[in-house]
Amino acid sequence: MAKLISLMHLSFDGFAATPKGEMDWITHDQKIFEHVSKYISKVGTGVYGPKTFQMMESYWPEVLKNAQSSELEIEHAKWYQSAKKVVCSRTLKHLENKEAILLNGNLAEEIKKLKQQFDKDMMVFGSPRLTQSLARLDLFDEYVVNVNPVLLGGGIRMFEDLPKTKLELVSATPFSSGVVGFHYKRKSS
Repeated sequence: MAKLISLMHLSFDGFAATPKGEMDWITHDQKIFEHVSKYISKVGTGVYGPKTFQMMESYWPEVLKNAQSSELEIEHAKWYQSAKKVVCSRTLKHLENKEAILLNGNLAEEIKKLKQQFDKDMMVFGSPRLTQSLARLDLFDEYVVNVNPVLLGGGIRMFEDLPKTKLELVSATPFSSGVVGFHYKRKSS
């Protein structure tokens, strides 16, 4: 059975994006990219909200055509190309990418069914509103969170109105940029 994992960048005060949805405050560097790539390489499905999926579709396929792309970018672009893609949206009726799966019904039932069907894990990339919805439904098995050294003072929260869930720290990885990468898994009862 596949696990559902959240991959998110957060501000120190717990926001996943500014009030307008901007994410230009996130620290990206080679070490952080290498760190998250370790997790991404183990999953077989990317799960996205519609905005994040649109960003991914417009960026990663082009990386393979760009001679300036780094080795890690090419590696991730190849992963993106071969991975299953799931888009969760209440408003979309179809997707341009015919290979992507659109979920627009009962999210809890549909995700649970995919967890049963898939052998490899699924990862939600960013998508703060989707992440909140899935966390409220208590569907995450693990969280990979990079806490950035910035206070936003407001915006879209990742953790709000969630059920009590006990987590176990798997690892904490500090980076010279001031980012700290945390990996938590659901604590066994």
